Amino acid sequence: MRNISDIIEKYLKSILHESPEGTIEIQRNDLADQFSCVPSQINYVISTRFTLEKGYLVESKRGGGGYVRIRRIELPGPTSLHTHLQHTIGDEIGQTAAEGLIYQLEEARFLSRREAALMRSAISRDVLAIKLPYRDQIRAKLMKAMLIALLS
Repeated sequence: MRNISDIIEKYLKSILHESPEGTIEIQRNDLADQFSCVPSQINYVISTRFTLEKGYLVESKRGGGGYVRIRRIELPGPTSLHTHLQHTIGDEIGQTAAEGLIYQLEEARFLSRREAALMRSAISRDVLAIKLPYRDQIRAKLMKAMLIALLS
């Protein structure tokens, strides 16, 4: 059985996908009522699953007429994807940023679920068991090499 966070995430992504502008505005309390949960559960889902690293921009206004606006940030087209990846990865990249980029590429269907899982395994700090900053430098080189091989 899926947990409530997964269900809320799936719902938000589905209405975001249907939005022609790639933007949605929601009321925390209305959504909490719809899913029979507390508003802090909605905050948790938004703050952990709709991050900039995962390709989302979130704006929030609290108060009586408050809302949460979620906007999907699109990846550049295939011609400028290589430049985008070079800029995003750079000479070193932390695990959280690398996983966010993999997630974004998987969501945009540049990577299959299996390819993304393999990449996440290869760049894990448990696998790259060396001291910083060398770990982040090696992770960046691995990411670039894997993405060039997969996206060429």
